[in-house]
Amino acid sequence: MTDEMFSLKGKTAWVTGAAYGIGYAIAKAYALCGAKIVFNCSRQETVDRGLKAYAEDGIDAKGYVCDVTDEQAVQECVKRITEEVGPVDILVNNAGIIKRIPMTEMDAADFRRVIDVDLTGAFIASKAVIPSMIERGGGKIINICSMMSELGRETVSAYAAAKGGLKMLTRNIASEYGAYQICCNGIGPGYIATEQTAPLREIQPDGSRHPFDRFIISKTPAGRWGTPEDLMGPAVFLASAASDFINGQILYVDGGILSYIGRQP
Repeated sequence: MTDEMFSLKGKTAWVTGAAYGIGYAIAKAYALCGAKIVFNCSRQETVDRGLKAYAEDGIDAKGYVCDVTDEQAVQECVKRITEEVGPVDILVNNAGIIKRIPMTEMDAADFRRVIDVDLTGAFIASKAVIPSMIERGGGKIINICSMMSELGRETVSAYAAAKGGLKMLTRNIASEYGAYQICCNGIGPGYIATEQTAPLREIQPDGSRHPFDRFIISKTPAGRWGTPEDLMGPAVFLASAASDFINGQILYVDGGILSYIGRQP
């Protein structure tokens, strides 16, 4: 085994929604392994934020304004990426949203929006790059799933439905296009310490941990939240030659939470 097995030198990696957070960490890991980085966001200001962050880290990334739910826009974006950077060798379907609303209070429009971004967007982006991957003899598609691909929880019916669907889309892409040396796998993050989850980890006025923070710590054998950096190694592995015979799998990076029934009272 050599470092070359994990090298991404000369590869073009497109990470959707990678201006910050998990997507940014994955793109940074790919850059460190030699890949050329492209990302997209639905708004120019978010793209600009990402470009600034990449520049500060010394990464020459290309950012595009593109909504993953708009099939024509995605096809045009892939064409631009191919012309300006190179054909996509690695696609990470990271773009996603969540709406925490009890099911009986959730409008169907909100439910559809989560499905559209988190699931349909991954279908559209994958569909856009697969033909080129077939022509060039293979490629890697990595879908950012979730523990909600396996578990339910209050207020996240749309998100859980989307991520469960994304798990099965992962398996179907592997089944349908594995013969073309296209590997499609998923990463299922546990609870990750990002700016979006920061309010759930704030120390309370009495000096105690936030109740949800305590809940997550008690359910995680590792005894901590994950970090975006915890996802870097698994993402490189699934994008590299080291995983060429792995297809249709979901790698849960969760500190053991899915394996654990919880501490005895």
